[in-house]
Amino acid sequence: MSTMDPTAQGVPADAMRRLQELQPGRAGSIFTSDLSVNEFLLVREAGFKPIGLVLGSSIYHVGIQFGRWGKNQELETLSQAMYHARELAMTRMEAEAHALGADGIVGVRLSVEAREFGNDIAEFIAIGTAVKADHPAPGGGSWRNNKNQPFTSDLSGQDFWTLIRAGYAPLGMVMGTCVYHIAHQRMGAVFSNIGKNVEIEQFTQALYDARELAMSRMQAEAEELHAEGVVGVQLNAHNHRWGGHTTEFFSIGTAVRPLRPDHEIERPTMVLSLDG
Repeated sequence: MSTMDPTAQGVPADAMRRLQELQPGRAGSIFTSDLSVNEFLLVREAGFKPIGLVLGSSIYHVGIQFGRWGKNQELETLSQAMYHARELAMTRMEAEAHALGADGIVGVRLSVEAREFGNDIAEFIAIGTAVKADHPAPGGGSWRNNKNQPFTSDLSGQDFWTLIRAGYAPLGMVMGTCVYHIAHQRMGAVFSNIGKNVEIEQFTQALYDARELAMSRMQAEAEELHAEGVVGVQLNAHNHRWGGHTTEFFSIGTAVRPLRPDHEIERPTMVLSLDG
């Protein structure tokens, strides 16, 4: 078991007792996993053994920030809150995996659930299956990322198997968020557009800018991991409880690297048949 201090990561004592029972090689230990049967078998075929289910949680109060009625603008206080809450959940999940001596976490799900404690309170949850590789990475290297943390991936078991077979490895889940206030239309503009097919340019620009901020932040995280690229990217919009003119744009994906410096994906050879 790792000597890291779980308290510093916010992992509760009950979780640490559960993790001790999952330690590989411990008499009577059994693994737990949220992988489907097909995903479990494919992860095993890819050379990784599930150790146990790991999770992280953060119940977070999201502060209040108001945007100007007629101005497109990012609400930076809310952007920071939404990012920090997810980061706390992810870090605690990674701490559990580290305590198990895992090489990575597969099938990660990151969700936000509203709680009845108040309108501005939500629980941010990260959950996945910690895995241990049967063999070192090609060249004798580690499967962990360049920060010596277990890799994280939200790819399905099937996609994870395909990734490994193609000569790539996950580095970590990367994300970017932007909470954006979209300006209200002035009354004159509303009336002038009645009955017309016309683009609302200020809305278009606002949504474009917000998505771009979220995507660029996700890309910056991938660059910190020295990734070659990001696969399985999802870009979602969430209103949460802020009302129609304030929206969170959230992008997330799995940063990947080639297992060998000279790696090239094998491409199928085209065969032409010439009759006569």
